[in-house]
Amino acid sequence: MEKQSREGMEEYWHWFCASLFSEPSLEKKLLKRFGTPMAVFHAAEEEIRMVSPRNEKKLSAFCAGRKRWNFSQERERLARLGIRFVSMEQEEYPSRLKGLTDAPCGLFFRGTLPSDDRPAVAIVGARNCSAYGNSVSYWFAKELAGQGVQIISGMARGIDGTSHRGALAAGGETYAVLAGGVDRCYPEENRDIYMEMEKKGGLISESPPGIRPLTFLFPLRNRILSGLADAVLIIEAKEKSGSLITADCALEQGRDVYAVPGPLGEALSEGCHNLIRQGAGLAVSPEKLMEDLMILPGINMKNVQKNKITLERSEYLVYSCLRLQAQNLGEICEATQLSPQDALRILAKLQLKGYAKEVSRNYYAAAKKL
Repeated sequence: MEKQSREGMEEYWHWFCASLFSEPSLEKKLLKRFGTPMAVFHAAEEEIRMVSPRNEKKLSAFCAGRKRWNFSQERERLARLGIRFVSMEQEEYPSRLKGLTDAPCGLFFRGTLPSDDRPAVAIVGARNCSAYGNSVSYWFAKELAGQGVQIISGMARGIDGTSHRGALAAGGETYAVLAGGVDRCYPEENRDIYMEMEKKGGLISESPPGIRPLTFLFPLRNRILSGLADAVLIIEAKEKSGSLITADCALEQGRDVYAVPGPLGEALSEGCHNLIRQGAGLAVSPEKLMEDLMILPGINMKNVQKNKITLERSEYLVYSCLRLQAQNLGEICEATQLSPQDALRILAKLQLKGYAKEVSRNYYAAAKKL
């Protein structure tokens, strides 16, 4: 009876996530107001619209959609497509995502989900990468995967696709976080790794099956891509690049960010060099990266996470502004938009945790990497 009850609740989660996959903020507001997807499903339309008056049209469409939802047909559809769904309430839901403030309420996937017990590194970069970037991404992914590190990427052309290929060549596991539904291979040129990943890793998305990878969905999926990893490695990125959005997500989530240096004067090197100037780790080889991340073959990441000191969101904000070269309090306040009093309070916490140091009066620098 209890199992049937859990399965029934999971079907309401399936409906909820499939209906609001592109509106995570609305998902959170509705859950805060009604508690569960089942309660949302049975709530009056007027009550639902009151949750966010600014989004009245979206919520009206959401309410109209629930009238057409057929639980048994949708359940059968997932089974027919070979797709599984897991909500954030289930044990199978990745623990790395559970602590995030903007965690997806549910995931659709083919294959498996990344293991919580094994290290994971996300590798992302330019779609139109150079021969250098192509070679470096394959090298890092293959060497890391060969040591049991799970490789996370976005299956885009260029660095992403090459990273998946490197991991598969090592016989490792690799996972693609997609913007569209996992029943859609995009781009089509990566059909070979799309088919192989279902057997040696997984295809993961917040979007339900049938959804095309629309442009506005890519920034949303980036928070999942970085959230599933212990660290994010950027290989080739222009000064304004989608990969830098992933790096920002990683910093907000408390993940380590590394960048591979590139040839001087090249546009594809600018984004990585800027990240390194801002305090990102310098990635010069897979072996050095694993050493920095304390990744050893057979390591259990649950024990690492248990012993790792965590920072609050405000502490991450201030820490991300610190550099090896000391900055004065005014510069930190300008970068974070915090008052001097709030910045000093947070800096004091960072000093107690060993992540910041006061070099001279009101001049602060990073003491160590996260």
